[in-house]
Amino acid sequence: MGMADIAEVVWNDFLRFNPKNPRWTNRDRFVVSNGHGSMLLYALAYLTGYGLSIDEIRNFRQLGFRTAGHPERDLDIAIETTTGPLGQGVGNAVGMALAERTLAARFNQPDCEIVDHFTYVFLGDGCLMEGVSHEVCSLAGTLGLGKLIAFYDDNQISIDGQVQGWFGDDTPARFRAYGWHVIDDVDGHDAAAIAAAVEAARSETARPSLLCCKTVIGWGAPRKQGTASAHGEALGAEEIAATRANISWPHPPFVIPEAVLGAWNAVERGSGLEAAWNAEFARYTERYPELAAEYTRCMRGELPGSWQDTVARAIGEIARDAKAMATRKASQLALDRLAGNLPELIGGSADLTGSNNTWHAGSRVVSRTEADGNYIHYGVREFGMATVMNGMASHGGLIPYGGTFLVFSDYARSALRMAAMMELRSIFVLTHDSIGLGEDGPTHQPVEHLTALRVIPNLDVWRPCDGVETVVAWQQAIERSNGPSCLVLSRQNLAAMERTSDQIGMIGRGAYILYNSTDAPSLVLLATGSEVALALAAAEALESGGRAVRVVSMPCLEVFEQQEAAYREHVLPPGVPRLAIEAGASACWWRYVGDRGAVVGIDHFGRSAPGPVLLEYFGFSVAAIVEAATRLA
Repeated sequence: MGMADIAEVVWNDFLRFNPKNPRWTNRDRFVVSNGHGSMLLYALAYLTGYGLSIDEIRNFRQLGFRTAGHPERDLDIAIETTTGPLGQGVGNAVGMALAERTLAARFNQPDCEIVDHFTYVFLGDGCLMEGVSHEVCSLAGTLGLGKLIAFYDDNQISIDGQVQGWFGDDTPARFRAYGWHVIDDVDGHDAAAIAAAVEAARSETARPSLLCCKTVIGWGAPRKQGTASAHGEALGAEEIAATRANISWPHPPFVIPEAVLGAWNAVERGSGLEAAWNAEFARYTERYPELAAEYTRCMRGELPGSWQDTVARAIGEIARDAKAMATRKASQLALDRLAGNLPELIGGSADLTGSNNTWHAGSRVVSRTEADGNYIHYGVREFGMATVMNGMASHGGLIPYGGTFLVFSDYARSALRMAAMMELRSIFVLTHDSIGLGEDGPTHQPVEHLTALRVIPNLDVWRPCDGVETVVAWQQAIERSNGPSCLVLSRQNLAAMERTSDQIGMIGRGAYILYNSTDAPSLVLLATGSEVALALAAAEALESGGRAVRVVSMPCLEVFEQQEAAYREHVLPPGVPRLAIEAGASACWWRYVGDRGAVVGIDHFGRSAPGPVLLEYFGFSVAAIVEAATRLA
């Protein structure tokens, strides 16, 4: 209710969209970061002619209806991104604006502009109190994202009441310090003032704009407007009746007069806007056919026709040049070979480029003055980086990846969860994957993180053991169009494995038989990453003692679980004792080893010492694996 006047001006006077084609690529993007205002977004979608019924409005927050308590990404009803955890929508909007600028620099020509749209975002006090808003707004100002326009719902109320007691920031000064264009004291209930502020923001092309809108929460409710009660509680029947009288709205609940619906309906206007763009794109296609085809491919999320050949060549080259290396280095080599044929790939790192090895031979820095780059220095902003990546993936046309240490995935976890919930193709490169990183000590040594990531639904976690598995992990992450992936990579060098072509073909199934004794196995060793070589060495020692052993490399448990039962039983035959080996928490492995098996893991924090010393000290040695195996029947 407090932002309804702003929304009316934005949607009726400025926002470019077509309800009959919600996926029109050059539509303006609109984000409600303060997602508890979801009903405003649903009302806008209904009134303007999207496929949202009044029955769904009536069943707000009910099972089986699209009108959830917080907006859940659904382009068919104008929801560009899932918002709820406050502040993340702001980061998503920054990513969308960055995607627009990047694609415009790549595809627009002096005589044809096919990428030209704004990103609008509503945000509130809660969004600005969340630290992620600082991360992403600082970055947006530094990059000069001039087509990003934010509306600050300055109503001075949060759930606990008047915010002055806990949020006394000078918000306009804060954003000016970021390098934003700030418009102060906009009357959020004056249509003319709002429109003038939006016009001024649209005219500023070198800086993102913040419109500080003075609003009254629950506007129109005579007894509850301006109070915390209007934020977190239903108005109640008595106050609803009083509000109807106060704003002179005589119509029954969920009844909108045809004249009002007709005035709001944007189908004709939106169809005209898209038709004009289609004519421009037809002219573009005639003049720049290759660029037009490439733009269409990227916006559809399709990979190049030569993609499989590129992957096969990369795997072959790295397999032929087999040598010990850290998988973070193998990841860089994979990028060198894959990125050149994938121009939509846009990377970055949270101030760890040289450690994450996320820079490849074709990388070019994105900056305020260089819009056509493909590499973003995010600074020390892990959470912000992940939300911006999700915004780019939501926008379409780009495949974002970003790097940090595995231990810092805690900072970004909520955004990883949102990527999984939205089924976005975001790729998170997480290096320094175990106590094997050594001297930095337990603060930087991940222990519980692999398990913590694996329990997020729809998130694929790849922990490759060498260069070939690393290339395949990249392949799978890039080809996956229905969710995010984490590539978990080592700091220390890992030996290159010997494989047949058939074994290489099985890596993409998440787990496969890397080594088998001649006899039927009486023990299966399961391992990932740096522990695969350890499992092979332990298998050799066990075989010398007369034990028939199978070694299974399991780079991605999630993908393995998606395989048919026959394949899973082929790899892990029922009834054969199993020993899992991973330098991380043991929790996720018991489902595979069962009561008859065991896990060699680490369920406590590490220590500060050289990596090889720590691994030996904590039981990641051939002797310790053999001892654990001998205890199994």
